[in-house]
Amino acid sequence: MATDAAEAVEMRGALMRLRRATGLPVAFGGLVEPGRRQVRISELNGTATAALSALAVSSGHGLGGKAVALARPCAVADYSSSRQISHEYDAAVAAEGLRSVLAVPVVVRRRVRGVLYGALRTAQPLGDRTLAAAVEAARDVEQSLVVRDEAQGLLAAAREPRTAEDLAGSADSVWERVREAHGALRALAPRVVDPALRAELLAVCDTLTAAPNPPAAARRVRLTPRELDVLACVAAGTTNAAAADRLGLRPETVKAYLRSAMRKLGAHTRLEAVVAARRAGLLP
Repeated sequence: MATDAAEAVEMRGALMRLRRATGLPVAFGGLVEPGRRQVRISELNGTATAALSALAVSSGHGLGGKAVALARPCAVADYSSSRQISHEYDAAVAAEGLRSVLAVPVVVRRRVRGVLYGALRTAQPLGDRTLAAAVEAARDVEQSLVVRDEAQGLLAAAREPRTAEDLAGSADSVWERVREAHGALRALAPRVVDPALRAELLAVCDTLTAAPNPPAAARRVRLTPRELDVLACVAAGTTNAAAADRLGLRPETVKAYLRSAMRKLGAHTRLEAVVAARRAGLLP
């Protein structure tokens, strides 16, 4: 799976949003290199030169390195003359003609995973509104990385071979784990931006729900992806409100999907709908 490429797409989109939200003419950023305390600048937006491309910014050095070390946003009104930062990268910043610069870390589970920068070519303070918009762009990347990490963890768990101890356990316990994994995967899939990873998640869901010999009538039942998402939440025992929060929908929308699924399955209650969906091989 091209994880690095997918994360680069997330960064690229965040830089575009940062420029739109702040009005800053230049944005750039990169991810922390695995096993190292440095950020490699990989994405440029609005730059006039390649001076910043592939620049390695070490933790504690320069503005971005300070943001990495402190795990909080930092800004300077005039980069070259600022006494708040060290100046290892002045040449690259001057070559691009940048003066006022902000740096916002991308922090996932208390670990800095990258940095987003925004900059002006004039020396002036960057206001709170500009900094808040940059922080919001970084939060978007953080959420995407969290979803990706959770999805990959669930995929790994779903593929993990069962031990003899697992196989010796009760069938109910095994099925409960399968159903929990299925519900989590279905809830995550719509939030995954990377189409390859999303398709893989849904393929695993299909594998988990495969019924060997569903009745002929059950085979004719067709539910939409969102109807399945809602039913998976219902099967896990969630309320409509909890399902709405998990799926990023309104409670009224969840109710509508549930009513539609119940109608297609010929069910009169939530429990009947879950049982019918399992018989049809739509839920594990």
